[in-house]
Amino acid sequence: MAIAITLHVLAAVIWVGGMFFAWMILRPVAVGLLDPPQRLTLWRQVFQRFFPWVWAALIVLLGTGLWMLFAVFGGMGGARWHVHLMLLTGLAMMAIFLHVWFAPYRRLARAVAAEEWPQGGQQLAQIRRLIGINLILGLVTVAIASGGRFL
Repeated sequence: MAIAITLHVLAAVIWVGGMFFAWMILRPVAVGLLDPPQRLTLWRQVFQRFFPWVWAALIVLLGTGLWMLFAVFGGMGGARWHVHLMLLTGLAMMAIFLHVWFAPYRRLARAVAAEEWPQGGQQLAQIRRLIGINLILGLVTVAIASGGRFL
């Protein structure tokens, strides 16, 4: 259990912390300093480096979460409400990330490679909205995970 929960928390910190940094710090600076071609190229490269970490976090979160759910809590029936809610929000976050990965991120990469800056800007805007939703879900999930059992 100690290893599973440690890996689970580390994966959540990497994913949610990365989204927080990108949304609250990097985006405003990039908008203020860079023209669209440089900004889109920057984001393409940022996502290229960050998304493999998200894939790893997703796999670790799902694996350790399901292991704890079934090995520690005895399945869905043995888990309290906050575990069910954490699973629901986590699965929603994973679905949103999968959509980002397979749709707007791929279109962004193609647009940047072809120097189609307006198309790239549309894709980046969609990714930004979805990451914003995921950031809110991630922060809610962290709050549920850390405080849910005390409610």
